[in-house]
Amino acid sequence: MGHAARKLAVTGREDLDDQTIVEQVLAGNQGAYRHLVERYQRRIFAVAYGVLHNAEDAREVAQDAFIKAYKSLAGFRLDSSFYTWIYRITVNLSIDLKRRAYRNREMELDEARITPDAAHHTGPRPLATPGQSLERKRLGGRIQAAIDQLPDEQKEAIVLREVQGLSYKEIAEAMDCAEGTVMSRLFYARKKLQELLGAER
Repeated sequence: MGHAARKLAVTGREDLDDQTIVEQVLAGNQGAYRHLVERYQRRIFAVAYGVLHNAEDAREVAQDAFIKAYKSLAGFRLDSSFYTWIYRITVNLSIDLKRRAYRNREMELDEARITPDAAHHTGPRPLATPGQSLERKRLGGRIQAAIDQLPDEQKEAIVLREVQGLSYKEIAEAMDCAEGTVMSRLFYARKKLQELLGAER
């Protein structure tokens, strides 16, 4: 057993970077893949939910994304970020599912709106007074409604930056564009959001 494999067996996932875990999986330690699943499953669910606005569909897509990533792991570039790679897979699967849904039936958009409570239901939330909760819900609804009005590329960039917390470099990799393009999309997205939110006051 190699040093990295022994380290994985002893310490678990905490001390290993994504590339090392991927190398272990490719070397035959298939069980190591669960560490990547555990590390990113909540974030991937949130990405899918952000596109689909439906928890059941988001769980299905998240599961499919990890399965597809596992089957395609041999094609993963070890000098790249695993998260941005599986993020891209998740977005594509989410868009495909959404397109199929539109082809099969008309969707009631109001029924699929994201709410702050639904978006963060995977983790604990601080206690708040009923008034504070209502205000947060209203604000979250206004922000999400404004984001939904952005062009797709601007929407994706703003979610990656403000919600997922990715760097400009990681966003550029995930969106397959230059960092300058990312900066431009974020600039116009923020400008548009300020206009939309300001008009509601």
